[in-house]
Amino acid sequence: MVKLLGKTIRQLSEELKLSKQAINQRINSINGFRSKHTYKVKNHLEIDNQGVKMLANFDKQKQQERQTNRQAENDKDKNIDHILLKQLDVKDQQIANLQQALDQQQKLQIATVAENHQLKEHVRKLSGLLESSSSTQQQSNDKDDTLSNNVNASQSKDKNDKQDKKNVVDTDKKQKKTRKNKAQLNWWHFW
Repeated sequence: MVKLLGKTIRQLSEELKLSKQAINQRINSINGFRSKHTYKVKNHLEIDNQGVKMLANFDKQKQQERQTNRQAENDKDKNIDHILLKQLDVKDQQIANLQQALDQQQKLQIATVAENHQLKEHVRKLSGLLESSSSTQQQSNDKDDTLSNNVNASQSKDKNDKQDKKNVVDTDKKQKKTRKNKAQLNWWHFW
C-alpha cells in the first residue's frame, strides 16, 4: 500500500500544538480548502503537504491580511484627513472674507451715523435762521396786513355798492316782467 505524504488532523494538531477544533476552524475559514487539499483515507481525513503548509502559516497569513487592512485603513484615514484639512482651509478663507466684509460694513455704518449727525446739526442751524428771519418778516407782514386790510375794506365797500345797485336794477326788471305777464293773462286769454 502506498501512503501519501499527508497528515491527519490529529497529527497536525500535535505538531502545531493546537486543538482539533482550532485546526477545523482554520480549514473552514479558508475558501475551497477541503476540495483542494483534503482527501479521505479509510475513516479519517488527511491533508496534503501544501495544505499543511497553509495551515501552519495561517497565523502569518492572517497577520499579513490584517497589516494590509490596517495599511488600507491608514491610507483611507490619511486621504480623509487631507480632504478635511483642505475643507478647513477653504472655510478659514471664507470666514476671513466674511470678517473683512463685516468690518467694511461697520465702517460704513459709522460714517453714515456721523453724516446723519452733521445733517441734523445743519438742519437745526437752518431752522434757527428761518425762525429769526420769520419773526422779522412777521413784523413786516403785520404792517402789510394792516395796509392790505384797509385796501381790502375799501375794495369790499365798492363791491358791495356795485352789488346793491345791480340788485336794485334786477328787482326793477322782475317787477316789470310780472306786470307784463299779468297784463297778458286776462280772462279771455284762457280760452
